[in-house]
Amino acid sequence: MKLKVVNLLVNYKTLEEFKLFKEYGIQELSMLEDLQDNIIEDDSESPFYGIYFGDKLVARMSLYKVSAKYDRYFDPPQDYYVLWKLEVLPAYQKKGYGRALVEFAKGLGTPLKTNPRILSHEFWNKMGFQNVSYDMERDLGENPMVWFPEGVKEQHADHS
Repeated sequence: MKLKVVNLLVNYKTLEEFKLFKEYGIQELSMLEDLQDNIIEDDSESPFYGIYFGDKLVARMSLYKVSAKYDRYFDPPQDYYVLWKLEVLPAYQKKGYGRALVEFAKGLGTPLKTNPRILSHEFWNKMGFQNVSYDMERDLGENPMVWFPEGVKEQHADHS
């Protein structure tokens, strides 16, 4: 069975569903504020993508596009996505939902960067992500992992 990844709508129903996820936080609260202030129309696109089991949201992630001019990870420098807040509800873990979300992100054809949570490195390695050479200035205490599409390699900082 192929799992269907959908772009999640910015509306009250989605925000209610997000409350079930541990990583619920500032990003969702700012979406809630936007909704309440009517800055965004109900049902506008969000940076969140998810998978439903029946009518229940069971897995989600967010994808933020970073412009090539800010790319400090990939060679040649290019637009890439930061994959963030990947989370699958406990009862649905180990059933391919996380993999389906990551495969969807890879299908966008740009490099990907993530900051894995503790204990999730094995998952990211299985998904083809690699650690990058740590750069104190760039990584600011994060421990980023990246996925390279064909023809892309790691950018090495030139501290000359």
